[in-house]
Amino acid sequence: MSVFLVILVLVVLIIIPNVKIVPQSQCYVIERLGSYFMTWSNGLHFKIPFIDRVAGVVSLKEKVKDFAPQPVITEDNVTMQIDTVVYFQITDPKLYTYGVENPISAIENLTATTLRNIIGDLELDQTLTSRDVINSKMRAILDEATDPWGIKVNRVEVKNILPPRDIQEAMEKQMRAERERREAILRAEGEKKSSILIAEGEKQSAILRAEADREAQIRVAEGEAEAILKINQAEAESIKIIKEAKADQSVLTLRSFEALAKVANGNATKIIVPSELQNLATLGTTLSEMFKDTKNK
Repeated sequence: MSVFLVILVLVVLIIIPNVKIVPQSQCYVIERLGSYFMTWSNGLHFKIPFIDRVAGVVSLKEKVKDFAPQPVITEDNVTMQIDTVVYFQITDPKLYTYGVENPISAIENLTATTLRNIIGDLELDQTLTSRDVINSKMRAILDEATDPWGIKVNRVEVKNILPPRDIQEAMEKQMRAERERREAILRAEGEKKSSILIAEGEKQSAILRAEADREAQIRVAEGEAEAILKINQAEAESIKIIKEAKADQSVLTLRSFEALAKVANGNATKIIVPSELQNLATLGTTLSEMFKDTKNK
């Protein structure tokens, strides 16, 4: 019974702790007798007691490190604070375990020195407008430098760029002046367009009024012409009716007299003399006979 208990204790104390289950996205670096032996991926594994040991547990997930702002100096001697964010992933657990002491601190220091070198070749304005260039250069340099450590740098982002306070105030004044200039330009353009539209409206209105007056005059002239035509047509029709009715000479003479009376009416200065005196005598005889007939009746 005691032997069984001893065996059970040995199993609990020795065998069970040496059974390892490696989870997904992790790796175990195993040493045998103090030297690197192998790397365990996910699954069930056994190690020899007192001979093998787990030298490191490495996560294969992508890591994000936000490093504190670093003082950097631009080419035009402006000191500013820049903080960066580095996205990296461990690709070789063995190199990560044995390549460098404290890899995170090594990446932070490497990021700071690389950032100073890049910003030192740029002026202030270029630094503020060239984030993509800075990110690309830093990623390429860090990725190459961390290859011996089993680390792949996926992305590097410049998070904040903080120039000195006096530079910020000068930039704010410049931006304010630029906004005011743009506002003045927009206002002037608006007034110009408004004046143009008003002038075009007045021009169009004048054109429409002139066209309306011309159309009215045309209508009046057409009306007068049509009235004259109607009068002429009526007179022609009247003469035609008289002729068709075979009126005698006295009626025709009376109609001629009425026409002479209309001509003499008003302020007319023309004197119409019949071309033949015989016609005038005939006209007088006809009128006196017509008056006699009227009295007799």
